[in-house]
Amino acid sequence: MPRGFGRRRQWWHGKFRDAGYRLTLSRDAILSVLSGVSGHLSAEEIYLKVHNIYPASGLSSIYRTLELLTQMGLVFKFDFGDGRARYELAQGPSGIRHHHHLVCTNCGRVIDCGNFDHDEENLLAKIEKGILRKFNFEVTSHTIRFLGLCDKCRNKK
Repeated sequence: MPRGFGRRRQWWHGKFRDAGYRLTLSRDAILSVLSGVSGHLSAEEIYLKVHNIYPASGLSSIYRTLELLTQMGLVFKFDFGDGRARYELAQGPSGIRHHHHLVCTNCGRVIDCGNFDHDEENLLAKIEKGILRKFNFEVTSHTIRFLGLCDKCRNKK
């Protein structure tokens, strides 16, 4: 088992219990898969990985569980324009994994974008304050997706 597995499982168990759900073997397997990858997986890709850990899990169960995990705020669901929903872990015992995405409109490459400097963080905070002031809407979370050309596609032109 991966290092820190027991602590992660205990943390997830608490999240499920607090939300009125149980941490089933299938749910645990999905969270383990998502915590072990750095990319953005489709439900089918998650199913193939989970099937190796927990063969009794079916694709429809994976879809239902991913929707539940998204509603609980444990998983982010993204649409990068390729017609398939993609998922990644939103938070775990080590905290929230907040970042944004750069999506190449030519090759479909998705690059995680985080670690903003002080000026960039201030700009995002200023935008959130402006939204509150203008629309009386308090932002509790946000995702930003930048569309454009990656370095490889730009160099081909």
